[in-house]
This record gives sequence, C-alpha cells and structure tokens, in this order.
Amino acid sequence: MAKKLFIPGPVDVRQEVLDAFATPMIGHRTKDISVLQERISDNLRKLFYTENTILLSSSSGTGLMEGAVRSFTAKRAVVFSVGAFGNRWAQLAETNGIPVDKVEVEWGNPTLPAVVDEYLATGKYDVFCVTHNETSTGIMNPVEAISEVRKKYPDVLWLVDAVSSMGGVKIDVDKLGIDVCITSTQKCLGLPPGMSMASVTEEAIEKAKGIKNRGFYFDYVTLHKFVKTKPYQYPTTPSIPHMFALDMQLKYILEEEGQEARYARHAAMAKTTQNWALNNGFELLAGEGYRSNTVTTVKNTRDIDVAALVKEAGAEGYLMSNGYGSLKGKTFRIAHMADRKPEVLQEYLDMLTSKL
Repeated sequence: MAKKLFIPGPVDVRQEVLDAFATPMIGHRTKDISVLQERISDNLRKLFYTENTILLSSSSGTGLMEGAVRSFTAKRAVVFSVGAFGNRWAQLAETNGIPVDKVEVEWGNPTLPAVVDEYLATGKYDVFCVTHNETSTGIMNPVEAISEVRKKYPDVLWLVDAVSSMGGVKIDVDKLGIDVCITSTQKCLGLPPGMSMASVTEEAIEKAKGIKNRGFYFDYVTLHKFVKTKPYQYPTTPSIPHMFALDMQLKYILEEEGQEARYARHAAMAKTTQNWALNNGFELLAGEGYRSNTVTTVKNTRDIDVAALVKEAGAEGYLMSNGYGSLKGKTFRIAHMADRKPEVLQEYLDMLTSKL
C-alpha cells in the first residue's frame, strides 16, 4: 500500500494529474506540441510573475542549475549556501571547472543581504547563486531584501534555485530582478519528478552567447534559440507525458485553486506545523522570519529516536524524513507542500504526537 508522503519531495500527486500521463502520444515536432508548449509557457509566466522566456527541460532541477552555471559564468561565481542544496550550486561549478567561491553559513541561518553586498562589492563576480528555499534546513532566504542589494550590481547575474518553493510561495521574478529562476515538478507544483523549468532574461542569454563550452543538453542559448525560432519546440525529445500533466496542473493552480489561495494554504500549513513542534517541546532550526512555508525542520531537542519514529510512521502508512546529512537524528523534517490538504497534515501531526 502506498504511503502518504510527508517528505520534501517527491509529493503525493492528484489522481487527475496521474491520469494525464496516460494521454496518447503526439509528435514532438508537430503543431499540436507547439500549441501545448505555448500554453504551458504562458501559464508558467503567470506562476513566475514574469514576462521573461520560459524554458523546459526533461530533467530534475539540478540539470538546469548545472546548465545555468555553465551558460552564464564568464569570470567567477559566488554561491551563498544555507544548506545541502546551496552546496550543490558550488559543486556544480567546481565539477565543471568554473571558478567559484562558496559562502556557507551555519545550517539553520539565512543568507543575509549585507553578506551578499560584501562579496558583490569586490567586483570579482559576474554570477551569484542563491537557494530560495532550502529543504535540508527549512530556511527560506530573504530574496526581497537581497533583491535590493542586487540593484547595486546590475551586471552581476542572479541565479535562484526555487525548486522547493515555486508554486507554494509567491516569487515575483520580474519585481525581484532575478535573471534565472529554476524550479521542477516534484515539489510544490504537485507532479511526479522528471521535468524542470526556468525563466531567463534576454540580457542573460546575450551574455551567454559569448561563453564557450556551455555544453549541449542544458545549454540555455540552444534551448532559448529553439523556443524563439521554432516556437515552443526543443532541440531534443521532451517528456510529453509531463507536459500533458503540467498543462492540467497549471490550469488547476491558476483557475481552480487560485495562486493567492494556494500561497495562503501553504503558509497556514507551515504555521500549523511550527506550532505543533513548539507545543510538543521541540524547537525549530530556522529562526523567526526565515522559516520555510513548504517544509519545517524540527530540532530534536527532546532527544527522541528519530529513526525509530520514522519506522513507526511508516507502519502507520506515512513516509517521513529524518534530518539531512549531518543533521540526521538531530532534526527531522515535515513537508507541507503541493496539493496537501490541511486536514491530512493534521492527521499526520496527530499520529506523530501519539508516537512521542
């Protein structure tokens, strides 16, 4: 029997979305696919609050992250890391031979705008990378405040990992001035893993054209060229089933639930989970004002056996997350994202209470 997923991705998927994956195939060089992809792109622009070009990739978000550091770094990148997935930005640069500096805070702390300012003021960098929502620590970075700093350095491209927040939190890409914003299907969007998407500015694409060795599959210039010169088609065969499902889910998010209602539901579930932790004698890893609306990382201040709790939850039909990496056993994580209903979250929290 399938467990209810309270891990920070993949997430439980609505049956209607799963059914869309069984839609009969169409050709990836047909007018039908262009119409489908155009509609998806138009709706993703609404979700991203952007007029920028949308690119799709049949990969996890890491693929477009790797493509971004390769495509846009000519001089040197600086990565501001607040956890495991911030560290991944740096690893992607390092393994591709791209000069990079990693600025890592103690896990549980955010990236502060003053620190971003300090590094960008050196003039050493033409790219800086930020994780909007870090699932290893439950931190949601203050991108609004960081965007004010970024205005001082218009020639430095800003790459944002919004994999675990886009669709659950309002991210006004154009207002914030984000050059490349990346997300994927298996988190707040509520689809199975396997597709990622990014918004990208024309300024970033023009810069990338002068950078060599961008690779092929994740080259933003190539992806952008195909979208612009062969409308809404791609250089390689995409995951058409994901497109059918994404098309349906975007309509649901935008027209049925509504964006603001979706964001409010995520915020309410986050507050419910945070209050549950505090009321049961735990502490939260993230400080007030920097707590994620999509996943809560709970400090194991009661010194419970987290591995045993994970096992007990599994026996009750729930899949829960231990702490990530060095935080294993010291924390545990509760995801509240995508199409999760608040009443089902409450059932899960009540089950955890009974096991403490």
